[in-house]
Formats: sequence, C-alpha cells, structure tokens
Amino acid sequence: MAPHTEQLTRPPVRLRGLTRSFESRTVLDGIDLDLPAGQFTALLGHSGSGKSTLLRAVAGLDHGVAGGGQLTAPERVSVVFQDSRLLPWRRVLDNVLLGLTGKDAEERGRAALAEVGLKGRERAWPGQLSGGEAQRAALARSLVREPELLLADEPFGALDALTRIRMHSLLRELWERHRPSVLLVTHDVDEAIVLADRVLVLDRGRIGLDLTVDRPHPRSYRERGGPPGFERSRELGGAGRDRERLLAALGVTEDL
Repeated sequence: MAPHTEQLTRPPVRLRGLTRSFESRTVLDGIDLDLPAGQFTALLGHSGSGKSTLLRAVAGLDHGVAGGGQLTAPERVSVVFQDSRLLPWRRVLDNVLLGLTGKDAEERGRAALAEVGLKGRERAWPGQLSGGEAQRAALARSLVREPELLLADEPFGALDALTRIRMHSLLRELWERHRPSVLLVTHDVDEAIVLADRVLVLDRGRIGLDLTVDRPHPRSYRERGGPPGFERSRELGGAGRDRERLLAALGVTEDL
C-alpha cells in the first residue's frame, strides 16, 4: 500500500443530496458529506437509521440511491462486514487471494496475513479459526487489495469484549501504517471514540452531529505499548464530554 505521506493525492469521498427510500420510508434524506482522504470516520446511529445503507451506497453496492446525483469515491474500495464471509471450502490464504491476480499475489497475501497476526495459518480452514482470527483474515483480504477507502460495517459486533479490544488496537495500528480513508459503521459510542478522529451521528436520514475528536497526532500503539482505549483516555481530557455529546445526539441519557 502507498505510504501515508501520499494520502493527500487520493480522491476524497463526496456525497451531495444523497437520498434513499424503501417504499414510502425515506432512510437517507438529501445527505451532503465530505470525507477527506486518509481520515478515520465513524458513523453512529440507532438500529435502522440508515448507517449500513449509507455505507453500501458509498461502496457502490446500492444502485437505488438518488438525489443531487453526486456520489464520488476512490476507485479502490474494500469492505469488511460483521461476518467475516470467508468461503468455508477455501483455505485462509486462498480466501485472502480471492480475485487477486499477479505474479506477486501469493507473496502479498502471506504478507497481509502476517501483518494481522496470522502468519502460519495460511493453510488453515476457516472453520478452524476463532471469531477474532476470522475477522483478522477478513482484514487481510481487504488490505491486500491496497484500498484507498476501507468501509467497515460493525466488523467487531459479534466478538467478545476482550477480542474487540485487541481488534481495535489492530485496526487503528493498520490504519496508522497504511492510511486509507476509513468509514466505520458502529452502534457503540465508546468504540467510535476509541478508533475514529471524526464521529458522525445519523438521525432521521440526516447527519445530526459531526464531531471532531481532537487529539495529538498519533504514533503507533505498538510504540506506545498500550491498548488504544487506555491511551486515548489519557490523551483526551474531553473524552467524557465527547461521549456525552454523542449519547445526547442519540437521545440517550445516563443516570449516575
């Protein structure tokens, strides 16, 4: 993947007047949105608010969107879903290489698996992997294609709490190393704050809140020797305030 110093040459994501309706229900209502190249953005919203619909539109998987007619995204886009979607009849490396061509494809696939901590598991069957390992393989499958834009639809929602923490650290580290643009769909406010530099709240088909998470320019978590949640809470004196604002935008109050 291209070094992150080249990220500014990559095209941004740009939406203008994006609308999507299902029968008589409008899910996306004239959304205008710019996602700069190399930015890590999280998208929050209630169940059924249209988060996945928006992600699918950006991915080019939904041709029923309408509106202002402008939806631009980088050419190289990869998607990671909540389910790893590994083909059970193909070994892990073959899943990573699915659709990939070129003399160096196998070398790149092995390197991607090593990068996500699965070196030595190339010949394993998907059924032999844990949930966390399967999602690592899914990340490798996405990264090996050198995406300019990585779309993630609640990729850690089915994992246990400890595995999710490890996957948060891995995803943030991979983003810092490769710097694709990332749009992460999640229903977890804490996950959004831990991972993203910008958090959007989708409410009644529109962006109800656009929050920039202000913090020092990150170094890799491996260099700092700690999980992202711990480091972010130390770096962000206003993390609690960000959480309160996001919960309020979602219509949630916490009784202490």
